Amino acid sequence: MLMRITFVLAEADLSGGCRVISIYAQRLQSMGHKVTVVSRPPRKPSLRDRLRHWVKGKPIPGNRKVWPSYFDDIGVQHHKIESHRPVVASDVPDADVVIATWWETAEWVSHFPPSKGAKAYFLQHLETHLGMDAARVEATWRLPFHKIVIAEWLAKVSRERFGDGNYSLVPNSVDFGQFSAPVRAKQPVPTVGLMYSLIPFKGVDISLKAVELARQQMPELKLVTFGNRPSGPPLLLPAGTQHTVQPAQDRIKDIYSACDVWLVASRSEGFGLPILEAMACRTPVIATPTGAAPELLAPGGGAIVPLDDAPAMAAAIVRILRLSDAAWRGLSDQAYQTATSYSWDDATGRFLQALTRSIEKSQARSGEQAVARPDKA
Repeated sequence: MLMRITFVLAEADLSGGCRVISIYAQRLQSMGHKVTVVSRPPRKPSLRDRLRHWVKGKPIPGNRKVWPSYFDDIGVQHHKIESHRPVVASDVPDADVVIATWWETAEWVSHFPPSKGAKAYFLQHLETHLGMDAARVEATWRLPFHKIVIAEWLAKVSRERFGDGNYSLVPNSVDFGQFSAPVRAKQPVPTVGLMYSLIPFKGVDISLKAVELARQQMPELKLVTFGNRPSGPPLLLPAGTQHTVQPAQDRIKDIYSACDVWLVASRSEGFGLPILEAMACRTPVIATPTGAAPELLAPGGGAIVPLDDAPAMAAAIVRILRLSDAAWRGLSDQAYQTATSYSWDDATGRFLQALTRSIEKSQARSGEQAVARPDKA
């Protein structure tokens, strides 16, 4: 059955969450479904925001006329409303299913009439980690929407905190046309990599401390990084780091593949796509037990270390880099095998099944309400 599907976004940008949504939007459209994405523009910065950025010599936010996003040029209808306000029913088309993708969007979608579609909630994180209003965030988990979660820990949250075991678990995947690498040995110079970010919960400070500690035993250790901005305060990269700012998408696999191990020291993650991307490029991963890391690394292919534990991460770096070539290649092969067990074809099929369940649950609720309120003759 072909569907009319609407995704409602708080903003369309280059975040990992938007990237995943854009993949589903494009793939569902290619299957013949009618897909619409509705988003609002970024909030205009206040005078205080502008002054703070001006004093620090940073670009003033909101000055751009065009904000790039993963929805540019993918062939999916994208309606951007005129201002930074809530999306309302008149902004979206009638559809079979409408998908909230962020806690604020769930609040908006809760007010939509049935003509806008059965209501689904695509949950890529428990968004209280960003300092959001916890009560409001948690209230959206209690809305009568069908939940679609991307990792086991979010499924556990749905079951244990909110008493809803009727969800769909749809793990993220990786594009093997973009992320892959041939069988290889370790680098001639021991090399570790990480994604550079100033966002505190990404834990880059812990990764850098771990590299510093590991270099006490392996002074020749090389660091390779990439990110959306140059190195700078408050988190300077060490001298000699090979850092790439906003690499072209087809270059990222080369960065992963140039490393013997990839570091993910996040304090909080919804899924952790870089783990899967690095593994698809045959790079073992050392990660904290956040997001999908526990299930992704359970078969091997790297190591799990405790949160905020730079010495433990450093020890894991040294241990993996000192493996024999054969043992390291076994770790590399396991990482690749894990990554290839996930596919966007499978994920899209599961996502479509989840949307069908959303419609079925909505129809069942409508039937129950009709029985509870019979027409009076």
